[in-house]
Amino acid sequence: MKEHVPGTVYLVGSGPGDPDLLTLKANRLISQCDALVYDALVPQEVLSLAKKKCELIFVGKRRGYHSIPQTQTNALLLELARKYPNVVRLKGGDPFMFGRGGEEANFLAIHGITVEVVPGLTAGMTVPSYVGIPLTHRLAGSSVTFVTGHEGSGKCRPSVEWRKLATATNTLVIYMGVHNLSYIINELLAGGMNPKTLSVVIQQGTVIGQRCIKSTIDNIVSEVKKHQILAPSIIVIGNVINFQVESCSPGVANVTMPIER
Repeated sequence: MKEHVPGTVYLVGSGPGDPDLLTLKANRLISQCDALVYDALVPQEVLSLAKKKCELIFVGKRRGYHSIPQTQTNALLLELARKYPNVVRLKGGDPFMFGRGGEEANFLAIHGITVEVVPGLTAGMTVPSYVGIPLTHRLAGSSVTFVTGHEGSGKCRPSVEWRKLATATNTLVIYMGVHNLSYIINELLAGGMNPKTLSVVIQQGTVIGQRCIKSTIDNIVSEVKKHQILAPSIIVIGNVINFQVESCSPGVANVTMPIER
């Protein structure tokens, strides 16, 4: 009797939300897979690309709601790979950028499952572009730092040294930082960042509901509260914001994604 060969798990990035920003390979794999495991920030329009017989399974994590533990997601992917020839693990943005893709890939590889990573456009790069902000500019910034504003709860102490980042880079791009924004700004100021440094917070980038507010960092927290800016949002801090070209911003997609309240 022929031995059953496990399938392949594709860790696929779905981009920041606009389905037009999917890569051709991501589109093809989504439309052909037998099972699709997806996160909270994957819009319905992307899920609709899957074939009718595809098994769709939600494993998203949202602040303030019951979330499926990462260990359970890992076990699910292993189970599906032993059942189906083609499994897509679909993640918002890029699977290896603050998406736990590395953990899942390592777990599956240890258990003998073939894993293929399909990069996606990460929100930290695309969302600023949608509001006309260049992350680098010859006259304003030669370095960019991508950092999470929400570290894993399992860490004994925070590993992001905000005070050092205050003067170590030209442009800061912060993921998942709205909830901790007051702490982050206080740490940057304590580290010597100029209080009049410009900052931008962009909610729901590339899709319906996209909003952008701009202020100096000494006032950005109050502006976020005033305008009730929620996650998912990308925060950009740096002098590159002086070179924002609002007239070149692409139109947002006719797509909605859930927000955290």
